[in-house]
Amino acid sequence: MSKTKVGIINVTGYAGVELARLLYQHPQVELTSVTGRSAAGKRLGEVFPHLASTELTIEAELGEVDFAFSAMPHRESAKEVIPLLNRGIKVVDISADFRLKEAAEYSEWYGFTHPAPQLLKQAVYGLTELHRSQVASAQLVANPGCYPAGAILALAPAVKAGVIEPDIIIDSKSGVSGAGRTLSLETHFSEVNEDATAYALDGHRHLPEIIQELKLLRPEPSPSVTFVPHLIPMTRGILTTGYAPLAPGKAVTGKKGKEELRHIYLDFYQGEPFVKVVEFPPHTKHTLGNNLCLIYPTIDARTGRLIVTSSIDNLGKGAAGQAIQNMNLMLGLPETTGLEALALYP
Repeated sequence: MSKTKVGIINVTGYAGVELARLLYQHPQVELTSVTGRSAAGKRLGEVFPHLASTELTIEAELGEVDFAFSAMPHRESAKEVIPLLNRGIKVVDISADFRLKEAAEYSEWYGFTHPAPQLLKQAVYGLTELHRSQVASAQLVANPGCYPAGAILALAPAVKAGVIEPDIIIDSKSGVSGAGRTLSLETHFSEVNEDATAYALDGHRHLPEIIQELKLLRPEPSPSVTFVPHLIPMTRGILTTGYAPLAPGKAVTGKKGKEELRHIYLDFYQGEPFVKVVEFPPHTKHTLGNNLCLIYPTIDARTGRLIVTSSIDNLGKGAAGQAIQNMNLMLGLPETTGLEALALYP
């Protein structure tokens, strides 16, 4: 059986090159075309020596493919995706350009007018664990942001079960690769090393998709979310901790409460290949280089508050791995194909 020909728009970013690495070893697809205008004409292995065994040349425009990933920045990605959709090509967009359902939110959070608001209803939010059937039948999947992937998965079971109040605090710490490959003072080694900082305290652009997805799980009462991201001196990985008061009469504290909470999470993620409810707080190293999300829920008995932590690789489950998980479903392949690697250690 012939393999599906797959292409990547903008292979030269961190998410794009991680896609190339994973697709190169995927048994059911063939990576046949990659673009990157700043490196057009160069061999992929020349620009990224860790991919030296590939024979691909980076092109200025995407060649003939059956399936495409867009790893362009927000605002730029939609311009590349729309012509592909018009040609009947299935697409996973890693940018934010199709994640939000309300076009007005793009002006508020991303500073541009959406060029194809009619496609926002068609696009499926690609957090597979919440929208599996829709992903499988979609032509356009909007891959989640890296922060939302870890945060939504951490809180979804508790929100769905109604065991917490809507006042939710999310604290996330990300490695520097989440900022992308574009050079900036903020991600310069001398600035980041031996330093940690919170940012976007007035509202991070990933916040609306977190609220959007949590609200779908339990529309009322509407979630009130405080989200504070942090940059830490680490290359890749996101550790998220979520906090929320327990809902009166819906949850109990103490040992029994912790056991009940754990069962809520185990039931919600039963059979999920890439979400694991673990017995101890996860480390970012536990998900380094793979497509897992590890979750540890517990209760602070002193305050009657949920505490839940999750760990993902921001370039794995937070970007390229999640995108390939979606691609597998869209192509009718087993969901885990090409994604069963264990974490790197040490």
